[in-house]
Amino acid sequence: MSDWYQVQDDSIDESRRLFVKGLALGGVVAGLGLSPASLLANPGNKVQQGLKTLTGSRFDLAIGAQPVNFTGTSRIATAINGSVPGPILRWREGDRVVLNVTNHLPESSSIHWHGIILPANMDGVPDISFKGIGPGETYRYEFDVRQSGTYWYHSHSGFQEQTGMYGPIVIEPRDPEPFTYDRDYVVMLSDWTDENPSTVYAKLKKMSDYYNFSERTFGDLMRDIRKYGLSRTFARRRMWNRMRMSDRDISDITGYTYTFLMNGIPPRDGWMGLFRKGEKVRLRVINGAAMTFFDVRIPGLKMTVVAADGQNIEPVTVDEFRIGVAETYDVIVEPKDDRAYTIFAQAIDRSGYARGTLTPDPALKGEVPPLDPKPVLTMTDMGMDMGGMKMHGMKDGGQAMSGMPHKGRAHGRHAPAPAGQGSQAPIRHVKSEFGPQVDMRAMNPKFRLDDPGVGLRNNGRRVLTYADLRNLYKTPDPRDPSRELQLHLTGNMNRYMWSINGVKYADAEPIRLRYGERVRITFVNDTMMNHPMHLHGMWSDLETGDGKHIPRKHTVIVQPGAKISYLVTADALGSWAYHCHLLYHMLGMFRKVVVSKEG
Repeated sequence: MSDWYQVQDDSIDESRRLFVKGLALGGVVAGLGLSPASLLANPGNKVQQGLKTLTGSRFDLAIGAQPVNFTGTSRIATAINGSVPGPILRWREGDRVVLNVTNHLPESSSIHWHGIILPANMDGVPDISFKGIGPGETYRYEFDVRQSGTYWYHSHSGFQEQTGMYGPIVIEPRDPEPFTYDRDYVVMLSDWTDENPSTVYAKLKKMSDYYNFSERTFGDLMRDIRKYGLSRTFARRRMWNRMRMSDRDISDITGYTYTFLMNGIPPRDGWMGLFRKGEKVRLRVINGAAMTFFDVRIPGLKMTVVAADGQNIEPVTVDEFRIGVAETYDVIVEPKDDRAYTIFAQAIDRSGYARGTLTPDPALKGEVPPLDPKPVLTMTDMGMDMGGMKMHGMKDGGQAMSGMPHKGRAHGRHAPAPAGQGSQAPIRHVKSEFGPQVDMRAMNPKFRLDDPGVGLRNNGRRVLTYADLRNLYKTPDPRDPSRELQLHLTGNMNRYMWSINGVKYADAEPIRLRYGERVRITFVNDTMMNHPMHLHGMWSDLETGDGKHIPRKHTVIVQPGAKISYLVTADALGSWAYHCHLLYHMLGMFRKVVVSKEG
């Protein structure tokens, strides 16, 4: 990160270390958008309160430095058209859009259109799809819009995404949508730190748990002894100590330094969206964070999930959903009462939250629920066989998951399982996975599609899982895969090293696909962290057991100690990025994918 990012003091005031920071919002973010009164006066409007909206087919976007104040201390953000987040871009399916992006920074920049299917030279990844946008330069993005739904855009240069360079995309469909709604709101979640991101990364390299203030205490030990007994408690502690790992290692970066934002507004103020009783409200939830998974719920309201990563699914009604970094979910809610409801998005490690309010009256704000208990990793999250142990939403201790085959013959290398069924190939570790760059390998990784995940099991709420996702339409490419790729997500947490198959990006050969082929990719997560894996330029068709209605995603979460399979149709020529979307993992957990007619 260059010197223009003006860090005044990297120290964090003790008084707000363990508090969800949300002091009065200043700088450019305050005052954007329409007033609440104007929203209520026109219940049919589709304008976002709190964010600017740009519509049409031609856009001029300016990247530049912008003062902001999310915490009570002024900092310099990387903004688009002077705002954090950047403006909502509303496109129409079938249009050809032109976006002239001018870089006013003293360093190179870029914009990647996340989840958008387009030519490789329009994808916006420096050194893979183009050279980047130099200081003072303008780059012209131009492509046909071939999809509809909720997406987003962000920088793919350095740590600029962490410093505020991201924004929502809403694409209106050519044909009528299969559901109705009266109001339409974007809900963009993100994380902000007053620290220089380069400083954050340096701290993690020196001490990977620098930001983790949830480690076990003597009080935890005594409670465990009372609950499990002395011998069982010490056996568990001995096991974790032997592995030099922590069962509280949930997030690399926490609310110790992060302020969690909703549409660029910290939790003290909170974003606000208005409704009239009985209306259907569409919420387009986007996780534009650099490192934070959020668990989202609206106490008092059911949420009907109608789209995942911009693609319509068969509606699923839930109380809560986990949204990984870079994912999007569209939900519809129907407030039945004239009262305020809180949109509560707590960080996966419970170190803080973002929040908003759905209300019929700007004077009303919903009650903020307490944070859930801090999650604790289990043997399942380590990829170990749980035998007869069972957890909510999981069958056979997580060994056979709904939507995946419980039995079936193993398929050889040249006979992959049918489309939708996931890989039946044995787990294989390659030589590069053994060495100081890898500190863990999952002993018995399983498909866990109906596992809600650490911190959400047995919480008394109906939680969305990947097993619930079923495409509303038939699978566009029903072919069985012709071959399979097995990729291991690897790392050494103590050294804060991340890789694929034990090899960091700088030392890795590209993944080569033959144009037109249908290939199965199986990820095996040999770490204790969730990894949101994003393949640029092509859809990731998530295998949940039903080959006829495979849900299409652009970002797939691989749970700790688990495996997951999806199909890819290599229908986009050129070079593409493929990486974990946790920003500070991306330097190592990254590959180039080359699609060519030669294969």
